[in-house]
Amino acid sequence: MKKFIKISSLISTFVLGLSLFTACSNEKAESEQKTINVLNYGENIAEGLLEEFEEKYNIKVNYKTFDEMETMYIEVSSGKTNYDAVLVADYMADRMISEGLLQKINKENIPNLEQMSENDLGQPYDPNNDYTVPYMNGTIGIVYNKDLVSEPVDSWKVMFDEKYKGQIFILDSMRDAIGAAAKYLGYSLNTTEENELKEIEKALLKQKDLLLTKGADNVMDIMRHGEAAVAMIWSGEGLNLSEEYENLEYVIPKEGANYWLDSWAIPANANDKESAEKFINFLSEKDNALRIADEIGYTSPNKLAIEEQADEIKNNPAAYLSEELMNKCEVYKYMKTEQLGLYEELWLRVYAQ
Repeated sequence: MKKFIKISSLISTFVLGLSLFTACSNEKAESEQKTINVLNYGENIAEGLLEEFEEKYNIKVNYKTFDEMETMYIEVSSGKTNYDAVLVADYMADRMISEGLLQKINKENIPNLEQMSENDLGQPYDPNNDYTVPYMNGTIGIVYNKDLVSEPVDSWKVMFDEKYKGQIFILDSMRDAIGAAAKYLGYSLNTTEENELKEIEKALLKQKDLLLTKGADNVMDIMRHGEAAVAMIWSGEGLNLSEEYENLEYVIPKEGANYWLDSWAIPANANDKESAEKFINFLSEKDNALRIADEIGYTSPNKLAIEEQADEIKNNPAAYLSEELMNKCEVYKYMKTEQLGLYEELWLRVYAQ
């Protein structure tokens, strides 16, 4: 009995020591675990990927979302939080690079950059992709209800057609609305020419009298319920509606449209650049890029991921554009205060009346 007690005591001491050792080891592992701060659009990543990254690299992700690019800009430029990886739109990347808010990436740490489509590499604001890694792309086009529109739609002209008075929806977005009118008239969606802006203003005033409404988040419900004949819409939502409803069709107008590109970048004041590059490279892997595209509904810049998509997606000309149409599309350029002021004054003259 005494021997048993002695052995039991030894075992208890050993177990206690092992528990203390394990606890210390866990505490040490947790203390050694790195953390990165990530800022992304809301609902813009495939489910489970953050957890998979954390497990694979033992790097914790403090993940925060935003709804508007301007909000992201304020967050980063304020310096209140040192973000390690942020999602930037094309025009915002242009601005942040010029203002020194982004730092160059180490491309050796992001080998998956080589998987990206040539259409999405070498943008004017980052010709050598020193600062940005493509993540998601898309267009702003038109979705129309074939039960309410008799003829095939292939032009922005339908958004200004009196035949559909009270059945037209546009995005409540200055750049998008002005850009669509500019393309309709044959101008660049980045124009600042005085005479061209006057013509755009006339077109928007005419369109204003034809509108059902303008908005953003309600566009899908409006089209599902047959409340509008035609609507300006983002490609992800437009393509999803086309897939779900036989009477709805998403098209990119023949005059061209806004082609947008969202990319990952690393702020100049990032705490852990190397871990941020691991995170960006992880999301850029073929399989992960495919999951993101399939779940989010937007098109991927990853060539290998595109090859794995279903034929009805990768061969859809409204999803992946022909070279001819791609050449007619434009990204929004960052406008300085004076240039942007021309747009703001035009927008107020149209919609403040």
